[in-house]
Amino acid sequence: MDLVSAVYDATESFPRREMYSLADQIRRAAVSVPSNIAEGQAHHSEKDFRRFLRHARGSLAELETQIITAQRRTYLSVSQANCLINRINEVNRILSGLINSLEQRIRALPI
Repeated sequence: MDLVSAVYDATESFPRREMYSLADQIRRAAVSVPSNIAEGQAHHSEKDFRRFLRHARGSLAELETQIITAQRRTYLSVSQANCLINRINEVNRILSGLINSLEQRIRALPI
């Protein structure tokens, strides 16, 4: 959720012409991360949860690509982009750890 807030703050200064294109895509990708985590948790199945966590990781990859694009277009400074990418990498590490933990639990289940 902190990443979503940071993304919204960073995209506030985008040019008006980008508010309904790149800025909107960036915001949607950011919101998709916690949304997928919440939806996966609500399914009450570790396999479904893992699948939704993978979708969240996909959204992080999409978000990183969009942040780099925004920085190259000079809508974000290098330091802003790096800060967001560092946050993305941290969330990605957390998701990867959770996915690995779920995979180990699933493998340990009796057949």
